Amino acid sequence: MFTKKKKLKGIVEHVRMDKTAKVTVSVKVRHPKYHKIVPRKKVYLAHCELDVKPGDVVEMVESRPFSKNKKYKVVKIISADVK
Repeated sequence: MFTKKKKLKGIVEHVRMDKTAKVTVSVKVRHPKYHKIVPRKKVYLAHCELDVKPGDVVEMVESRPFSKNKKYKVVKIISADVK
């Protein structure tokens, strides 16, 4: 009846838009033919009301569509970028 919401962990690229963070999620997958582990990354726009900065590692969860491209919401900051 209810589906489990996806949780993703990624690094914030930038926060130039209002209440929006651009988050890069990196995963390692096995190539179907050559069976080599290859890195893949995808960029998501996420709704963010927290105070995040570029370089922060955040956890985001699937949610209702906030706009055409924003379908995830930043839930918590896992580690802040210390510079």
